[in-house]
Amino acid sequence: MFGLFLSLFVWGSQVFAQDWRTATRESAHLAPTPQEEKQAVVQVYAARTFSWRGYFSVHSWIATKAKDASQYTTYHVIGWRVKRGLESVRIENDIPDRHWFGAKPELIEDLRGERAEAAIPKIDELARNYVYKNTYRAYPGPNSNTFISHIIRNVPELTVELPPNAIGKDWINDADVVGWSESGTGVQFSLLGMLGLTVGLHEGVEINLLGLNFGVDFWRPALKLPMVGRVGMTDKP
Repeated sequence: MFGLFLSLFVWGSQVFAQDWRTATRESAHLAPTPQEEKQAVVQVYAARTFSWRGYFSVHSWIATKAKDASQYTTYHVIGWRVKRGLESVRIENDIPDRHWFGAKPELIEDLRGERAEAAIPKIDELARNYVYKNTYRAYPGPNSNTFISHIIRNVPELTVELPPNAIGKDWINDADVVGWSESGTGVQFSLLGMLGLTVGLHEGVEINLLGLNFGVDFWRPALKLPMVGRVGMTDKP
């Protein structure tokens, strides 16, 4: 455990020393190129946020590629866009697996073929009709993780759950108090992402206190901790 916190500290020190304008945004080489993969692709990513916020949370996004398409489309919510009078949702053709201003992304879910084809139009519709497109709060939400969690909850083909340190993921849909868990295998109670409880086959038991999550995954044994994330087996859809 000490080693994990030490690694987090070292990572944070390196990120703090960077300027966002010069931090790498290169591909992490986790996604197949359109030339390599002709099938439809849907991928969910998360990476540590930039600056001091990275100690506490990750930023998540979705990348899609239609069958035989020559490029990927990425879906993010970006907080600074709202401050500039723009919608928070950014949809653009881009590299799917860019480093998030110096932080290497983690591939959380990877759909290919027919399941990806079925998911892509649902993802696009949910993103374009996102209710909080003119609102952004880094804590406790709605933020970038609220946006991706909303899509995951409402696209049956996506069965992943966001990492426990994805602050904002517990803001359920339109600030619902009760809803299905992200994986669809359990239920969740949440008060505006600040206080809640999730019980599910794939989530295990997860308690949210002031936006910080503590829990145990029994399906793929692991502890879920604030700041650190998962400690144990790697999560899978």
